[in-house]
Amino acid sequence: MQIPVLKKIVVNQGLGDATQDKKIIEVAINEITAICGQKAVATYSKKDIANFKLRKKMPIGVMVTLRRERMYEFLEKLVRIALPRIRDFKGIESKFDGRGNYTLGIQEQIIFVDRIQGMNITFVTSAQTDEEGFALLKAFGLPFKNAKND
Repeated sequence: MQIPVLKKIVVNQGLGDATQDKKIIEVAINEITAICGQKAVATYSKKDIANFKLRKKMPIGVMVTLRRERMYEFLEKLVRIALPRIRDFKGIESKFDGRGNYTLGIQEQIIFVDRIQGMNITFVTSAQTDEEGFALLKAFGLPFKNAKND
């Protein structure tokens, strides 16, 4: 029971342009839903920020939380299909958050659909340390650059 497991994968996309155009959120929801196979939801701002022309409760992003079968299906597509399609791909950084969780930032989601828009993919594990989390995600096939535990 001490072996760490993958609890969930959270796919998040921040959309700063959505303050001007409301259709951007709808398009992003459809794209993330197509990528993940599960309905995405809009995220809303928590406070007003005048410099960004942002009001409280304005839609500013899209996210989806994947668990169980959909999580593993998405992970397999990411490792086998999407990541190898990245231009000049040499592996991903191995920077964890200190609790065994890992966030992968993708600058261009052209690897999924035909639009240049970044996204974050967070792998939440039950690992207590970064080393355990690294070993778990390495075993799932994530191609880390500087594999320190090989």
